[in-house]
Amino acid sequence: MPADAKAPAKVIVTRKLPDPVEARLAELFDVELNTSDTPFSTAQLADAASRADILVPTLGDQINTNVLARAGESLRLIANFGAGVDHIDVETARRRGILVTNTPGVLTDDTADMTMALLLAVPRRLVEGVHLIESGEWQGWAPTAMLGHRVAGKRLGIIGMGRIGQAVASRAAAFGLDIHYHNRKRVHAAIEKSLGARYWESLDQMLARMDVVSIHCPSTPATFHLLSARRLQLMKPTAWIVNTARGEIVDENALARMLEAGDLGGAGLDVFEHGPDSSDRLRKAKNVVLMPHMSSATHESRMETGEKVIINIKTFVDGHTPPDRVIPAML
Repeated sequence: MPADAKAPAKVIVTRKLPDPVEARLAELFDVELNTSDTPFSTAQLADAASRADILVPTLGDQINTNVLARAGESLRLIANFGAGVDHIDVETARRRGILVTNTPGVLTDDTADMTMALLLAVPRRLVEGVHLIESGEWQGWAPTAMLGHRVAGKRLGIIGMGRIGQAVASRAAAFGLDIHYHNRKRVHAAIEKSLGARYWESLDQMLARMDVVSIHCPSTPATFHLLSARRLQLMKPTAWIVNTARGEIVDENALARMLEAGDLGGAGLDVFEHGPDSSDRLRKAKNVVLMPHMSSATHESRMETGEKVIINIKTFVDGHTPPDRVIPAML
């Protein structure tokens, strides 16, 4: 807490947030906004950490050991704008007496919706169809033109059966897909029954039998390249991958090689291992649908995320434990 309890907390926000969220922050706190929306450099993040009582970063901000080493004595809360906290060194923050909060549950439906969009777009060749129209090359309907694949009856393997994984399973079941999943822990039998989902303890065995694989696990050291070159090679050559979680969960170079060689049926990706600098080979592949990390990009989710950030900050400033505190052991 600030030394002077009567003074409003100094809150520094690293990126442009929705106008109503920024307005409410300004009403409640001494807020410093990033009106240019230019990402902070490491030096700017360190400077913000040295001056703030509360820091509000986003996914692109690496709040690492070097940044936290510059944190001032007044910094006691990092209120992340977003659910994922793999860009924050939560353990180092804990050792320095800094709480970290996030915004869980807000992105579930939007991410599940985008997952389904990609899951349908790849086998039905939607992007290729759009390009055919835009290029003026379409000559009209033909019995063998633009043939894709039906999704009903296909086996869907979900990696990570948390909120988003379950939301995807519910939607996919309505499209007639056969639901399978791999998770660190088996979910409750009632959830399996409601989703008609089959649990696979072995990820390798599940991958070898699926027609489509959708990734919904968090990014941790244990999930880095979880879909390695070896595991990708276990998949059917006709199968396709959808990733709306984190890019580094998949070995992107290995994925690109397999797509080029025709060893996989396709991929729908909203996230990339190297961000905007993702492989040119992926961009050139015809059997890939690439989106600019927009699974959560709805007006509703951004507003709800901002509201959660404000609740976390206000609860903390009022002397209580924020509702969305991140505990290192939970990661």
